[in-house]
Amino acid sequence: MLYDKGIALLETGFFNVGKEADGMSLKVYMESLGCAKNLVDSELMLGILKENGYDVTEDPGEAQGIIVNTCGFIEAAKEESIEHILKLGALKDRQLKTLVVAGCLGERYAKDLLEELPEINAVVGTGDYEKIVEVMTDTLEGKRLHYVGNVDQIFKESHKRVLTTPGYTAYLKISDGCDNFCTYCIIPKLRGKYRSRKMEDILREARELAEAGVKELIVIAQDTTRYGIDLYDELKLPELLDELNKVRGIEWIRVLYAYPEMITRELIESIKRNEKVCKYLDIPVQHASNRVLKRMNRRTSKEEVTEILTRLRREIPDMVLRTSLIVGFPGEEEEDFLELYEFVKDMKFERLGVFTYSREEDTPAYDFKDQIPESLKEERQKQIMELQQQISKVKNEEKIGKTLLAIIDEKLEENEYLGRTRGDAPEIDGGIYIKGRNDHEPGDMLHVRVTGAMEYDLIGEMTDESGK
Repeated sequence: MLYDKGIALLETGFFNVGKEADGMSLKVYMESLGCAKNLVDSELMLGILKENGYDVTEDPGEAQGIIVNTCGFIEAAKEESIEHILKLGALKDRQLKTLVVAGCLGERYAKDLLEELPEINAVVGTGDYEKIVEVMTDTLEGKRLHYVGNVDQIFKESHKRVLTTPGYTAYLKISDGCDNFCTYCIIPKLRGKYRSRKMEDILREARELAEAGVKELIVIAQDTTRYGIDLYDELKLPELLDELNKVRGIEWIRVLYAYPEMITRELIESIKRNEKVCKYLDIPVQHASNRVLKRMNRRTSKEEVTEILTRLRREIPDMVLRTSLIVGFPGEEEEDFLELYEFVKDMKFERLGVFTYSREEDTPAYDFKDQIPESLKEERQKQIMELQQQISKVKNEEKIGKTLLAIIDEKLEENEYLGRTRGDAPEIDGGIYIKGRNDHEPGDMLHVRVTGAMEYDLIGEMTDESGK
């Protein structure tokens, strides 16, 4: 069954994890798939392995142990995970001794994976990462095992991550799990109930990251706006942002996955007053038809979401809003889709992503009647994205002539760079192509005058040649 999910193999990107640790000769390679929250888990596992003497390599061709930290959120993610497992498992004919599958796909299909993919030596679920050394040891001794079902585990704070992002940017996970129970979503079953980290632990990690050279912190969780409700009986994201703003060395703080119903007056004020907090919010709206929102078990109406977005733009004029939408949810009528289309046209989001509904077993929506044909889902997705392309082009053209602060991500060629502004999150948003002197490196921050605009990217020239 799981073999059938494999499609054409993708090229594998290798992480830059720096120098290998001294210690055991066994080398471990990590392939991290899916979301940034999964990436943090991968970095924690690498940290545990390095603490216990394992070497970390960025080349799977020389690794004796490989961990594939998988995503199992939607069908496409499951297929991608299987692709990578099969591709890396082929190294068993060479130097590879043990292949471990971790993460959401492992949590969801542990027994199926072990039964159907003989390449796999072990499966580790989302709450059992701390057992990774034990797993590596046991599988090297010939054991075949799995650890799953511990989804509500609270990860200990004693381990340091091995960053796989560029040294100037890092994700900061402030909680795990989710209590929202949207009818299309499997995350609560894979990640457990909502569990906030203690604020002092988050701040300690932020300071450590800053001391290591990180300039940009990207605050993540399944739902960042719910942070603290389980530990402190109140929403603590505003206070957390206040404290993160004080951390020396950090220049930008970016917040992802802010649920609209939890965007409070206090949070808006915190974003306004803290200069390091980017005026950028990722707010997953998902739809605009109240009928569809209700079937999704979302906790806001179109009118409430509109009011929240309008307030954010009114009180923070340079606010950049990102959202994600789902088209083709069961029972989505043409009038529902048209309402969503008009909503996007009216709201004019700076950043927007559209997903076609993925029918996932073990979710309530799996059994909903009136499932939408894939061809219609894809057509609706195309229509929204074509509209968004027009909106994004106009938004970008409005920036021509303005001077923006940018961080360099990549040196393209002599005197040319690719960077991001405060309004661009890595991986998911566009960037700015920059011309200027040849003495800058990734991680440098400088001022750029916008000279041109494309659908999703900007073009600019350096105006401040001093900022390294």
